[in-house]
Amino acid sequence: MTIVDFEPRHAEAWRRLNEAWLTKFFVIEAKDRLVLDNPGSVILDKGGHIFMAEADGETVGCVALIPMDDGGYEVGKMAVDERMQGRGYARKLMLACIEKARALGARRLYLESSSHLTPALTLYELVGFQHLPPSPSPYVRADVWMELKL
Repeated sequence: MTIVDFEPRHAEAWRRLNEAWLTKFFVIEAKDRLVLDNPGSVILDKGGHIFMAEADGETVGCVALIPMDDGGYEVGKMAVDERMQGRGYARKLMLACIEKARALGARRLYLESSSHLTPALTLYELVGFQHLPPSPSPYVRADVWMELKL
């Protein structure tokens, strides 16, 4: 498995991977649709980064680093193909985010999640994310807020 930077060829996999988990557990919300349909203009053109996980010639995972006004980055849209879960791909994607954010001089990583996504929350805690009090979110499903100070 390798972690690579997003390229236009990844657009369909980016959308497919995220739509899979969103429709399995929740619904696709307006902000989801904006980010999934426009990763270039919504994330990359604003100084963000998207990492894709590839294995055996197939794109099997993704995650985004979205710049925040305070100099930090939001970790968003982490997804791993259901067939590939449990193999450490999500952890490798998260570690790529942490490494990139540190290299960019970010003060912190931030994320919003759901208490229904126990494996994801466990991963975030294992790599050092701490829980925050609730804050406003564009996502109805968000009921967990976390940060990792860098």
